[in-house]
Amino acid sequence: MKRKGTGPDGLVIVDKPAGITSHTVVARIRRLAGTRKVGHAGTLDPMATGVLVIGCERATRLLGHLALTSKTYEATIRLGQATVTDDAEGEVTATAPTSGVTREAVAAGIAALTGDIQQTPSKVSAIKIDGKRSYSRVRDGEDVELAARPVTVSRFELHEWREARAEDGTALIDLDVTVDCTSGTYVRALARDLGDGLGVGGHLTALRRTRVGPYLVAEAHTLEALESGFAEAVLPIADAAAAAFPRWDVDAEQARLLVNGVRITAPGLDASDPIAVFDPDGRFLALIEERGGKAKSLAVFV
Repeated sequence: MKRKGTGPDGLVIVDKPAGITSHTVVARIRRLAGTRKVGHAGTLDPMATGVLVIGCERATRLLGHLALTSKTYEATIRLGQATVTDDAEGEVTATAPTSGVTREAVAAGIAALTGDIQQTPSKVSAIKIDGKRSYSRVRDGEDVELAARPVTVSRFELHEWREARAEDGTALIDLDVTVDCTSGTYVRALARDLGDGLGVGGHLTALRRTRVGPYLVAEAHTLEALESGFAEAVLPIADAAAAAFPRWDVDAEQARLLVNGVRITAPGLDASDPIAVFDPDGRFLALIEERGGKAKSLAVFV
């Protein structure tokens, strides 16, 4: 039974608009849900739009276990200009003509940034250095050096090539691309590195996240739609768990033991992901993992 005055338990898939932070979206959902217990899985920069997975109440504890490591983005890369932030929100630091850039060179540059790569994140990022955000250090005038980290770009596909011009008339190139990648990949760093590899610089001018794990932008709700129909947009925690994890239906005695922390015989599903446990009434009880033939509770939700 829900406690009086608390919001719904579940996920809300939001289509974030441009110009606001992910934190602002969370604040709007807190107001709509009537609870402060709201969290999100994976931020989007203010410039970016698209899928933002929000958890309310008990579903906030689900977020850390969801398999949201694979994401898809639609982006526009501008070749010929570098910016301090590697995207259109930052000041242009260098401009170079792209008249000598060939399609073959761009294809080779994209290929070099596809697969398992070492990527240096954008300096203006939320990564912490000795407890302080990298973007704060850059804003304070520090020369930040971030270590490269392994990421996987499983798809980096060019769709359209357009000629463009800088304000001073310098020839530029805009590329519309699709990127499938793991969490922790900076698409704006891909734009920067592609431009650097071509010797002309590059930055991101548009970014839209169309998928996070199993959640698609086609299923996402705009903030305006949520204002008029929030309750209907919440994916109940049981449905979210059933959709995201292998399912194990237990009997009443198994349910009692599991929620009391007793390790019982595992179902033998041989699953690498957590397993969602449901009682005979279909109530979502817990997430477990199989270890040594036993079911070990990761999180209990009752």
